[in-house]
Amino acid sequence: MTIGEAAAASGVSAKMIRYYETTGLIARATRSGAGYRHYTEADVHTLRFIRRARDLGFTTDAIAELLALWHDRSRHSADVKEIALGHVAALRGRIAALEAMAATLAALATHCHGDQRPDCPILLDLAESGTQPHDTTRHEEGAATMTRDMPARRRAQRSTAR
Repeated sequence: MTIGEAAAASGVSAKMIRYYETTGLIARATRSGAGYRHYTEADVHTLRFIRRARDLGFTTDAIAELLALWHDRSRHSADVKEIALGHVAALRGRIAALEAMAATLAALATHCHGDQRPDCPILLDLAESGTQPHDTTRHEEGAATMTRDMPARRRAQRSTAR
């Protein structure tokens, strides 16, 4: 089948199929006499494996390891499990970081009046991010303190800017 047919059958774009060939994630396709790539059902099966692994967030390197294990009939399932659990831990770490960012932004937004006033704790936090160490897990009390202190901080900033 052609690259377009393989793409349609696997759910992987033709561009990504070419990329996977270039990086060695899949073997280079055989070529027809006219130079067109030709893919087999086994190639499409491998592409579906890759697509599913990408859907689960595995990196290209991890997918290469998983593909090697998939093709190795003498593999140990413990090796596959180790890769999967390592990825779970990485995902949980990313989720925790995203939740901390969301909590910080929500707390800042809660304390932003959202009206015609120029003072805004969101902008103040962004502007001060390089001047002081920040805890991205700051909670609402910290944002409330920041809001109360904001007029004094603004005055201090204006006087030092002059």
